[in-house]
Amino acid sequence: MQGEDCLAISNSGESNEISQIIPVVKRMGLPLISMTGNRSSTLAKSGDAVLDISVKEEACPLGLAPTASTTATLAMGDALAVAVLDKRGFKKEDFALLHPGGSLGKRLLVRVSDLMHTGEAIPLVTENTVMKVALFEITSKRFGVTGVIDDEGFLEGAITDGDLRRAMEKGSDVLNKKVSEIMTRNPKKIDAAALAAEALQKMEQHSITSLFVMDGEKIAGIVHLHDLLKAGVV
Repeated sequence: MQGEDCLAISNSGESNEISQIIPVVKRMGLPLISMTGNRSSTLAKSGDAVLDISVKEEACPLGLAPTASTTATLAMGDALAVAVLDKRGFKKEDFALLHPGGSLGKRLLVRVSDLMHTGEAIPLVTENTVMKVALFEITSKRFGVTGVIDDEGFLEGAITDGDLRRAMEKGSDVLNKKVSEIMTRNPKKIDAAALAAEALQKMEQHSITSLFVMDGEKIAGIVHLHDLLKAGVV
């Protein structure tokens, strides 16, 4: 405990527990911060610093139950916590490390690489593939999309089931066309090292449900909206 501060909270500043603990705190040489509604109390007089949480009257119609004073205590505690947070330069990432199980922790710690599908799970076809083969890739991989790569493996475009429907509305014999004639170029993608929350934001921004994941210029995987929801990145 040496080197730490002691924060003691009591509206009256005269409770038995407070009277008993003050000598112990002093004996240990700990700085005492007194949070009390009574500046003339034992707690206030013993404190190295005093935070005044006094109220004019309690909200209780009998003036007995601590109501307004408890609210003042909570507000002062929050203010103190925020002041310490600012003084220490505490960041969102620090909070996430101390609270990894919460939704904020997941948004700040989980990366796209933790959730993406890789290898054979990635829906991919080449530019010269005919649409009937691309359609099988879209349906079998169950992402509603397939990426289109060139001979060197670089991502050139993508075809969604929506692209296929629109192409069929415009003309016949779509299934025998090359994917290069149907695909949308420059598909939406994200870096593998990006936060999963960033992927969610990009999906919402562009009203899509999948993103191709890149490692530099090469495809590393694909991530779907369902992956983000299951991971609690909301």
